[in-house]
Amino acid sequence: MDANSDKLRVLIIAEAANPEWVSVPLVGWSHAEALSRLVDTHVVTQIRNRDAIERFGWTHGVEFTALDTESLARPVFRAADFARTKLHLGWTVVTAAQALSYFQFELKVWREFGKRIESGEFDIVHRITPLSPTAPSLIAKRCDRAGVPFVVGPLNGSVPWPKEFRAEQHREGEFLSYVRDAYKLLPGYRDTRASASAIIAGSRAVLEEMPTEYRDKCVYSPENAIDPDRFGKEAVASTEGPLRVCFIGRLVPYKGADMLIEASAPLLRAGQMTLDIIGDGPERPKLQSMVTERGLEGHVELAGWVEHTHLQDRLVQSEVFAFPSVREFGGGVVLEVMALGVVPVVLDYAGPSELVTSTTGFKVPMGTRDEVIAGFRAQLSRLCDSKAPLDEMRARGKKRVRDHYTWDAKAAQTHEVYRWVLGQADRPTRDIPLPDRP
Repeated sequence: MDANSDKLRVLIIAEAANPEWVSVPLVGWSHAEALSRLVDTHVVTQIRNRDAIERFGWTHGVEFTALDTESLARPVFRAADFARTKLHLGWTVVTAAQALSYFQFELKVWREFGKRIESGEFDIVHRITPLSPTAPSLIAKRCDRAGVPFVVGPLNGSVPWPKEFRAEQHREGEFLSYVRDAYKLLPGYRDTRASASAIIAGSRAVLEEMPTEYRDKCVYSPENAIDPDRFGKEAVASTEGPLRVCFIGRLVPYKGADMLIEASAPLLRAGQMTLDIIGDGPERPKLQSMVTERGLEGHVELAGWVEHTHLQDRLVQSEVFAFPSVREFGGGVVLEVMALGVVPVVLDYAGPSELVTSTTGFKVPMGTRDEVIAGFRAQLSRLCDSKAPLDEMRARGKKRVRDHYTWDAKAAQTHEVYRWVLGQADRPTRDIPLPDRP
C-alpha cells in the first residue's frame, strides 16, 4: 500500500478469494483484484488461497496477507462436508458452519490490522466475502468506533424455497432452511448492520429481508460479473438446423436438469433440437436413465464437468441456454452465456430473473413442476419454429454484460459506494431491473 498515493486506501477482507477456483472464491478474488486497479488496496484472505494468489503474481505482505485459521476452519469444514455428503444435509449446514469458523478469521484480522485501522492507515474497510447475509462481522462495530467506514457486501442469499418444490428441498437435505432465521441470534448480527456505513445488496431477496431501519444504507449491485478474457468468444448463430440448447450446472435436484429433459423430449425426438448438459453430480445416473428410457440418445449429450477456463469453447457451440433452476442466488452462468451471445431461458425467480430482461432473454413463470415443464416446452418450441428473435437478443445481451457486468464495471460501482460513504459523492442509484426493463 502506497502511503503517498492519492487513491483511496482500502483494506479488503475476502476470506474466500482464489483465482484458480470457482463460485464464491472466484467472486471474492475477481472483485478484489479489479478494485486493486482503481484504489490502493491490501487484501486479507485465508491461508488456503496463498499459493494461487502468489502464482497470479502478487507478493505476500505487499498486495495481500493470508491468515492461517486452519486449526478451526479445517475441522469445521470436515464436519460440514460429512453432514452434507454422508448425512445428506444441504448447503445450509455448510453455510452455518462457515459462519462459525469465520468468527476466528475476523478476530485474527483485527489482531493483525486493528491498530493500523485505528491509526487511520485505511480510508475504508470492505468485507467482500463471505457473501452470505447470515455471516455477521465482529469488527464492524470496532471500525465504527475508530471512525473508519465499514462496507459489507455484496450480500447474497435469503432466497426462500418455492412452495411448489418442497420435494426438491427435502431431496437436497435443506431441512435447516425452516429455521434459517436463527442466524439473527448470532453474535454481531445487529452490530454488523447498525455499524456498517454501506451494505451492498447483491439481490432483491437481500433487500427485501433487510430491516427497514437499515434500508438507507443499502445499495443494490448484483454479486456476479465476468472476466472478458475468459468469455470473449462468439457463439455461432445459424438460421437452419436444429436449435442447439445447453444447460450448465451441478446435477442436483434444484437445478432442474430433469425438468429440462422432460420439457425438451418431444422436440428432441422430432429432431428440432439438441441438448448439451454440462456438469456433474448425484443426479447424473437418473438423467442418463431418462435419456435412455425416452429414446433421446444422439440428441442429448451428458458432457460431464468442464474446467471453467475451457467452458466458453463448449458454450459457443450453443444458441440457447436453458436453466430451470428453482433456487438460484446469483446465477453468474447467465452472464457468462450472454457474454458469448447465447440467449438465456430462465425461471422468473431469484438471481437469474434479475440478470435477464425481456430484451436479452426469456423468463418462464414459476409454478408447479408440471407448469414449469410446460412453460419451458412452450418457449423452446417457439424458438424451434423460428430462431429470428435470437438475433437481436444476442447483441443486446452481449452489450448489457459489457456495459454493466464485467469485473471492471463492478469495481467502478463499488468505488462509487466508497466515495458516497466518505462524503465525496451522492448515493449511487442502481435500480433493480424490472421484468420489462432492458
